[in-house]
Amino acid sequence: MKKSVHPVSAATLTRMIHAGARRIPADLVIKDVNLLDVVTGAITRTDIAIVAGRIVGTHADYEGLETIDGRGRFAVPGFIDTHLHIESSLMTPLEFDRCVLPHGVTTVICDPHEIANVLGVEGIRYFLDGAERTIMDIRVNLSSCVPATPFETAGATLEVDDLLPLVDHPQVIGLAEMMNFPGVLNADPGIIAKLVAFQDGHIDGHAPLLLGTDLNGYLAAGIHTDHESTSAAEAREKLKKGVAVLIRESSVCKDLPQLAEILDENSSSFVALCTDDRNPVDIEAEGHLDNSIRHLIRLGRPLHHVYRAASHSAARIFGLTDRGFIGPGYRADIVLVDRLEDCSVSDVISAGRLVTPALFDTRQPLPPVGLTSVKAKPVSAQSFAVPVNPNRNATTVIGVKPGLVLTFRDSATLASGPNGLMPDLENDVIKVAVVERHGKNGNIATAFTRGFGLTRGAIASSVGHDSHNITVVGATEADMAVAVNRLIAMQGGFVVADDGQISAELPMTVAGLMSELPFEEIAARLHKLRAAARAIGCTLPEPFLQVSFLALPVIPHLKMTDRGLFDVDAFDFVS
Repeated sequence: MKKSVHPVSAATLTRMIHAGARRIPADLVIKDVNLLDVVTGAITRTDIAIVAGRIVGTHADYEGLETIDGRGRFAVPGFIDTHLHIESSLMTPLEFDRCVLPHGVTTVICDPHEIANVLGVEGIRYFLDGAERTIMDIRVNLSSCVPATPFETAGATLEVDDLLPLVDHPQVIGLAEMMNFPGVLNADPGIIAKLVAFQDGHIDGHAPLLLGTDLNGYLAAGIHTDHESTSAAEAREKLKKGVAVLIRESSVCKDLPQLAEILDENSSSFVALCTDDRNPVDIEAEGHLDNSIRHLIRLGRPLHHVYRAASHSAARIFGLTDRGFIGPGYRADIVLVDRLEDCSVSDVISAGRLVTPALFDTRQPLPPVGLTSVKAKPVSAQSFAVPVNPNRNATTVIGVKPGLVLTFRDSATLASGPNGLMPDLENDVIKVAVVERHGKNGNIATAFTRGFGLTRGAIASSVGHDSHNITVVGATEADMAVAVNRLIAMQGGFVVADDGQISAELPMTVAGLMSELPFEEIAARLHKLRAAARAIGCTLPEPFLQVSFLALPVIPHLKMTDRGLFDVDAFDFVS
């Protein structure tokens, strides 16, 4: 039996029983709420009694040592984000906690895959240490694919023997998204070893566009969740094969509108919600999982089934049987909302504690790691030369579309100049390059992309999923060099270069992935970065995350790594 994160003594358990039976006062009572039953849809006016972070009584009147006036608001279970990378919020775990918990997200299931690709086990331990300090409950799936593929240079390699010492940590759930689905289907020995080791636990899936018998083979490995469906048809095939579909609404991947129709009274036990990658600007403007809940209800999905997917179903899918429902014996993760239809969160109770600014002040600090992880050497404009191939008339181009991490195969006929093939700004073709930043080999690979709209300047990021090399797109090689060199100097982050100058930047010194700034300041810097990107012609609403996903060679169809242009469908480099 897995060790409880919060074991209960005999004395406390006795007190819980007596308080639930109304023999003694509870520690805390939320008075006069409309309780939503996410199983039946019933709404009941009641008090909620809590002892030592556990609900001990509902559907009755209670007295408590402390009370919260529910004022007739609606009480729903705390929301559970079933798959995300906290690093991709650009915040440290403690800032993420402070930013997201007030939106009703009381549990998150985190894959520290990004920092693991930079720092290895040290990065995973950083998140486990963070999970012991946060108010929200951070559960961790151990990163399965570090590096994600053998076709790029990562900062670390994790084999099964590196993961096994972490398995018994109380915050660990299982094995994180198995994104190397070709490795599963081809029975790669390293992948098989990891799958064997986690057969008795949870194994998270990642299978974009995988269908038919290949999907069967992938699921036969003991994988039963997936967050990569981008159409209702894809999601329905996965549902009928027993896959729990996690509806994703991130800052880039806007899958929810396409998947909303699959959530109904028949499927809601097999559907949950996730954000994957959501940044502070979008959280500030729209919310977090509360945004997904509002959106699904607006699209006509049955109300209590939406709240069920956000809580009870998520808990069951991931084996967190102590939460996801407001009833005696459950963890006291409760969200008070003014209107169910709007998911208008007004108060949050996390493990029986009312979430206030003062509550966050009780946390122990989390020392940063990876402050010197950007080891690339300075570059020049000539570093991004693309030689002319006399045997080819057309050049392969990565096509980018707003709101998609999927990319597309495109082509262009390009003129040549002093640095070989040149961008074609009139036809929205600019350069994209990946610079190896871990100090392993100094690789730089350059190709072309279409869809950013740049007319001048460059955008660069040390967030480059999944190996997190430096990715840069630019209209000129000179500005690409300015942007990359600034990232190297400030040990990671986002920058925009314009006419030889840096016009906006966000330093991210924690492994080159997370900023040490407060989330409010991160959001303010991101607004300036977006404005600077628009000033050089960028037409994408979220350019920085789309830059970072250009380097992800496990998402179809064309990607860029430090070793060259990669065809994900063929799982090989473009010649």
